[in-house]
Amino acid sequence: MSGTDATKPEVEFPEGPPPTELVIADLTVGDGAQANPGDTVRVHYLGVDYESGSEFDSSWNRGESIEFPLRGLIKGWQDGIPGMKVGGRRQLTIPPELAYGPAGGGHRLSGRTLIFVIDLLGVR
Repeated sequence: MSGTDATKPEVEFPEGPPPTELVIADLTVGDGAQANPGDTVRVHYLGVDYESGSEFDSSWNRGESIEFPLRGLIKGWQDGIPGMKVGGRRQLTIPPELAYGPAGGGHRLSGRTLIFVIDLLGVR
């Protein structure tokens, strides 16, 4: 377990309009195994809406990490997690087309730019 496992992150909100491309920022660089496309990852994460700043999901609120295959996730995670190392914390700012699609797409987050802070706890 990394030291970041116990502390829920706080998101620093950027100024200006939302980006139109995926923005990847390493907040802490890990020193463990590297995540690759197609891996299954174990993470803690926080998701907030770019425009409103409101939190829409957090594994910390549930009190446990979650594990899932990268290929089953939104494109922003599929593109943004590979290269990350276990023990790291990364912030992804994901435009709608790499998240839940354009407004009216049927998902409550369709049309929204999303910010995720992800702690990578394990890969396999």
